[in-house]
Amino acid sequence: MIDNSCNFFHAGDIKLESGEVLPEAKLGYTTFGELNTAGDNAVLVLTHFGGTHENSQYLVGSEMALDPSRYFIVIVNLFGNGASSSPSHGMAQNFPTITMADNVFVQQQLLLKELGVKKLALVVGHSMGGVATYHWAALFPEWVERAAPICGAAKISDHNWVFLEGMRAILTMDPAWLGGMYEAQPIDGLRSIAKAWAAWPPSAGFYRQELYRTLGYSSLEDYLLNYWEKTYLSMDANNVLAQINTWQSANIGKNRIYGDDFIKALSSVSAKVYVMPSSTDAYFPPEDSRNEVSFMPAAELRAIKSEWGHWAGSGRCVADTTFINEQLLELLET
Repeated sequence: MIDNSCNFFHAGDIKLESGEVLPEAKLGYTTFGELNTAGDNAVLVLTHFGGTHENSQYLVGSEMALDPSRYFIVIVNLFGNGASSSPSHGMAQNFPTITMADNVFVQQQLLLKELGVKKLALVVGHSMGGVATYHWAALFPEWVERAAPICGAAKISDHNWVFLEGMRAILTMDPAWLGGMYEAQPIDGLRSIAKAWAAWPPSAGFYRQELYRTLGYSSLEDYLLNYWEKTYLSMDANNVLAQINTWQSANIGKNRIYGDDFIKALSSVSAKVYVMPSSTDAYFPPEDSRNEVSFMPAAELRAIKSEWGHWAGSGRCVADTTFINEQLLELLET
């Protein structure tokens, strides 16, 4: 059963990496299990693009690696996703670009000040959650014992950046967008971005084998309409763009700690890291992960052999989720 409850950490006005201020910032989060007296049995789970804490619970359970009887599990929403501070919260006109480093710095305050966490046994996340996982390991190496970025990267590649720029262009071409000052959602833009985005997360093999049928869709048309269009038409357009901004700007080396030294940031990761790319991921291919692993002192590449593309890490495919869970069980025993 999914826990839909959401708590909020009110961080006040926070100064961002850009120098801008996010007023009255709040982080939405949920927890499972209990923190031990040492404050070191915490597991941090980070959300993906378009997802919230409700979509990030598939690795949590009594028979899973993230067992609430052993660990204090905290699932934190990224800024811009509609649960944490987002443009849709009356901030459409002046919502700043929030980097992944900005997210992590506020998350650390949540764990320290509100929850009493002193150390993280594991940080894990899929997609943008995987990107955030890399940032945690680099920005707070003394906090993070283990990290497991799933289908993510420490820095967004030019290829990935160009994809996102295309999605931005599709959405904002809708005349109803009105420079972000719309009164009604730009439906045509959201519908168009859904159709364009649909080609990217699942692989060519996913479509060739019609794996969308395993998700309960009767045809390709049914899948495009009742998954992709339905998903994007439920989103706020400015929230979509805010998350694109965070994704595009992600780079563990580009912040006040490392300046712009990506290799130094990777080399500073002291955690035991299992990097889990999908063998068919168009966003974050294993070749990029292999390069990043080479610079981290205690990292291993544990690729997911899957036809599900980027969705290999999303909890949709039982075999892929089983593989990920096995890696997490092993990592937590190290």
